[in-house]
Parts: sequence; structure tokens; C-alpha cells
Amino acid sequence: MISVHRSDDRYRGGDEAAGIVTRHALSFGPHYDPDNLRFGPILACNEEHLAPGAGFEEHPHSHTEIVTWVVEGELTHRDSAGHSTVVRAGDVAHLSAASGVRHVERNDGTAPLTFLQMWLAPLEPGGAPSYTVVPGIADSTPYALPGAGAMLHVRRPAEGERTAVPDAARGYLHVVRGRVTLGGEELGPGDAARITGAEGLEAVALAGPAELLVWELAG
Repeated sequence: MISVHRSDDRYRGGDEAAGIVTRHALSFGPHYDPDNLRFGPILACNEEHLAPGAGFEEHPHSHTEIVTWVVEGELTHRDSAGHSTVVRAGDVAHLSAASGVRHVERNDGTAPLTFLQMWLAPLEPGGAPSYTVVPGIADSTPYALPGAGAMLHVRRPAEGERTAVPDAARGYLHVVRGRVTLGGEELGPGDAARITGAEGLEAVALAGPAELLVWELAG
């Protein structure tokens, strides 16, 4: 089964006066929808837009696996475990909040910043926090989150090229750039598909190259 969720249907949040515009794919904060709380281990999929100089000041997280994908611009990250990095387009950043961590996320650059942030529930709570950045991850290179029973696949099909969606109990596909067809549906930038029990599914890039984030979920 494939359930398509359009970019325009995301919940709008953030603080525009502070240069922050957020679009939530699932229930988040005051945007409560009892029928859209999570998808498997995915608790949030937030599209963040930060103006130059804007950002999220120090705030806490715990018992959450947080994966960040920069679409354009540069994201400055600092946390209470001593990590300080700049995340750029094409990098995978993974903060395992574990028993607790505090961090800052800012646009310290001169250009607008857009990034996608996905929160996943861990299989087991606790542990020590960690932070990893994989710079310039290659096409079709998976990034494993064993602590959440998940695998992230980055796919960049050329126009007309097919790319297989992993067979899994659940899958979550987000279109970062371009347009694709999936199971008879056309998806554009910001659109997502929640997939349950599909086998042999393929995405096909339309009218130019595309960039996809595909989650392979154990449950």
C-alpha cells in the first residue's frame, strides 16, 4: 500500500518573524493529529527554512535518533557533547540523543538555508549521545541506524532512470528535488510516500534528474 502526502498539506509552523518557517509532515508540537502521529519509527519529518542569522537556540533532546539532510545552504550545529560542525548539502548528519543532549542549530551563513530533519524512535532508550556526519554521501550509499531498525538510502536517478525501493515492512520516500513516478503516482519536491508491505516497487525520474531520500524500516 502507498499513501501519498503532498508538500502543500504539511502543517505550517516555526516563527516567521524570527526568520524560521517549518513545514511538518506528522503531528508536531501544537499541530496535533491523532491519525498522523508517526509512521513506524518515524516521529517527525520537518522541512526547515532559516533566513541568514536565524536558528534554534540551545534546546534538549532525549531518546531520539535525529537525521538531518541539507537541501541548500549551510547548517551550523553545536551540542553539549562537544561537537561543532557545519553541515552542507549532500551530507548526512546523525545526532543520537540517547539519554539526553542539548544542541544549537543555526544559519550562520549569508544565504537562505533549507534542510530536512527526520526524528526516529530508538528500539531501546538510554545510552550515551553521539554525533556523526558523513560528508558528500554517494548515490545509492545506505546509512544504517541500527538503533532505530532503519536504513537511509540516498538516490539520485537521472531522467528516465529507475531506482528500486527496498522491499521492507515499511518504507518512507521523500522527494528532495525533481519529479518521479511511484506506483502510478507522480511526486514532486517536498512530496512523500508512506509505503507498507510493497515489493518490487520502483521510482522513475521524470523531466530531469531527481534526488530522493528513502527510509527502509523494519517495522
